[in-house]
Amino acid sequence: MWSLAWPWVLLALPLPLIANKLLPESPDLRDAGLHVPSLSGFAMLIDRSQAEQLLNWRLWLAVIAWILLVIAAARPERIGDELDVPVSGRNLMLAVDLSGSMDQKDFVLGGRRVDRLTATKAVASDFISRREGDRIGLILFGERAYLQVPLTLDRETVKILLLESFIGLAGEKTAIGDAITLAVKRIHDQEIDAGEQVLVLLTDGANTAGEVPPLKAAQLAAQVGLRIYTIGIGAEQLEVSSLIGGRRNINPSADLDEKTLTGIAELTGGRYFRAVDTAALQDIYRLVDELEPVARPEAGFRPVKSLYYLPLAGAFALAAFLIIVSLWQNLVAGRHSRVQTDVV
Repeated sequence: MWSLAWPWVLLALPLPLIANKLLPESPDLRDAGLHVPSLSGFAMLIDRSQAEQLLNWRLWLAVIAWILLVIAAARPERIGDELDVPVSGRNLMLAVDLSGSMDQKDFVLGGRRVDRLTATKAVASDFISRREGDRIGLILFGERAYLQVPLTLDRETVKILLLESFIGLAGEKTAIGDAITLAVKRIHDQEIDAGEQVLVLLTDGANTAGEVPPLKAAQLAAQVGLRIYTIGIGAEQLEVSSLIGGRRNINPSADLDEKTLTGIAELTGGRYFRAVDTAALQDIYRLVDELEPVARPEAGFRPVKSLYYLPLAGAFALAAFLIIVSLWQNLVAGRHSRVQTDVV
């Protein structure tokens, strides 16, 4: 659909006619007597019919240029089909543990054994792709907590920076409390007015570093309305080789502090989940989708493409052509006048 952003500008179309009626006429020097001692005036009288024809088509070009200029000022635009835009107003932060223990290869992905972080990247990336309409941020933590991506609607950037993270990037220990505090600080500093503030925190251990105890950080989160879903990741049983030969079973998640993670979730109105394998981790993120549903199309808009530059370019092209023709005519007339003078 085509339209004009400022259709009232079209009222300026008759301005040249109004100005022509109101302003006094300029004297027509072609009807004057011998005002200079040359024959150029006679040449103008002889070629008067040709000059009138030239003036006629130049006038029409000027009219077309004026019309194009007014249309450009009215800002023509093309309005596209209506698009549904999901808008949830939810701010969703992801906090991912990069401590040394995430290197434990007790998960299976695509038929091969992988470390915990690799499995987390694969599952969390799919989760991010589904969160259309949410502003998503990414916190990476180990011994220290870093804001890798501030809250944004650009889900692709969040996924890329998550996939580029690696174990030990933030230190070997685990600062769960600092990660929660950083999420609280970002929400408080930005003064974000949103209906939902959610943090999904994934870790495989206990709080062994940082300045803020996890439960104290959870209390701060509850004060600002930040709901936290905690995920404890790691298998409960893993078969490894024994030093004396043979194989034995161990618990690779012995350091996981489930009590603290459960307390964090309860204090903030969230839930604690236990992911012992890749399938369980996928189910947990799907459950989070259900608890924090993605937005449904709520608002529609039509993309608008402004096209004012097309008539504007046409007006400039006609104006430039008229100027070039005028200069060329003056040049020819000057040469003709000099020839007539030389003949006399």
